[in-house]
Amino acid sequence: MINNPFHPGVFLQELLEEMHITPYRLAKDTFMPATRVGDIIKARRSITPDTALRLAKYFNTSPDYWASPQSSYDLSQCHPEHLDAIRAIA
Repeated sequence: MINNPFHPGVFLQELLEEMHITPYRLAKDTFMPATRVGDIIKARRSITPDTALRLAKYFNTSPDYWASPQSSYDLSQCHPEHLDAIRAIA
């Protein structure tokens, strides 16, 4: 199973600090609510495709740069019941 214990908000916070950008400035520049940015940084909210597109445009990256760590984190946190009992089709 994938093991990525870090929410992408941790990386976003580090990037903002490194670039001397406040979460409020990021929110204003990307037309996102400040609460969305704050909740992502506090790991209370996921990076949605909409947010990934906005961050990609702002930081000159790709949307996958933001969406992939979120997906990896989500998979690492998922522990469905009876997973071991599921058999693959032949």
